[in-house]
Amino acid sequence: MDMATIGIETADVETSSEDYAGRFAGAVGEHFLAVQARVTLRLLSPWAGGTVLDVGGGHAQLAAPLAAHGFRVTVAGSSEVCRARLDRLLPAGAFEFRAADLLALPFPDRSFDAVLAFRLLPHAERWQALLGELCRVARHAVIVDYPDRRSFNLFTGALFGAKKRVEGNTRPYRCFTRREVIETLARQGFGRPLLAPQFFLPMVVHRKVGKAGFSRAVEAVSGALGATRAFGSPIILRAERLQSKERES
Repeated sequence: MDMATIGIETADVETSSEDYAGRFAGAVGEHFLAVQARVTLRLLSPWAGGTVLDVGGGHAQLAAPLAAHGFRVTVAGSSEVCRARLDRLLPAGAFEFRAADLLALPFPDRSFDAVLAFRLLPHAERWQALLGELCRVARHAVIVDYPDRRSFNLFTGALFGAKKRVEGNTRPYRCFTRREVIETLARQGFGRPLLAPQFFLPMVVHRKVGKAGFSRAVEAVSGALGATRAFGSPIILRAERLQSKERES
C-alpha cells in the first residue's frame, strides 16, 4: 500500500490518526461528536439518502453516522493511510475511499449531493482553493466547520500556550470571520448560508472540566440565552448552490 501523501494539503493525515482521535475520547469527547453529528444530519436532511463526499474525513467522525442514516458516503483523503480508522470502525461496504489531491479531486463537477469538510479548513494552507474545489464537486450543498473569530477564539494567540498545556497535542490553526467564509463560497455560486455555532465555552474548557453533565448544562443555558448563536464556535456552515438568477439578484 502506498502511504505517500498526494498534493500539498495534507492536514487530514494528522486528523485521521489515533492520536488525534484521543482528543475526543471519554464522555466529553463523545458529547462533542454527538452534537456535531446531530447538527450535520439536520443540515443534510433535504438530501436524505443521497450521496455525500467527506473530504479529509479519515477521522471517521461523520462517515459512521452518515452511513448509519442511509447516506452513500465517499471519503477523500490525501493518503491511503487516512483510511485506517474508517476500515476499523465502519462495516465493509459502508463507504468508498479515494486517496487524492484535495485541491484537485478526481470527480466530475457536481458529482455529489453534498460535500463536507470537517477538521480541515483551519489547517489548510490554501483554504480558499479548497473551498472552491468542494463547491465544484457539490451538486446541492457544501458543509464545513471552522473556528469563528467572534468567540473566545479572539484570545487564541494569547492563550494558545495554556491550551496546549491542557490538550497536549493541539496545533496552530486559523480562525475565520463569518464574512470571509460566506463571501468565498458566494464567489463559487453558493449562498443561503445557514450557520450552526456548536459551543459557547471553548472546547478546551470543557475538556479541562471533564464532565459531560457540566458541558450539557452550561451549553443548554448558553443556548437559551442566545450566547451560543452570537458567539459560539466552532461553526458548522451550510451553503447551497444558487441558480443563475439568484446569483444575479
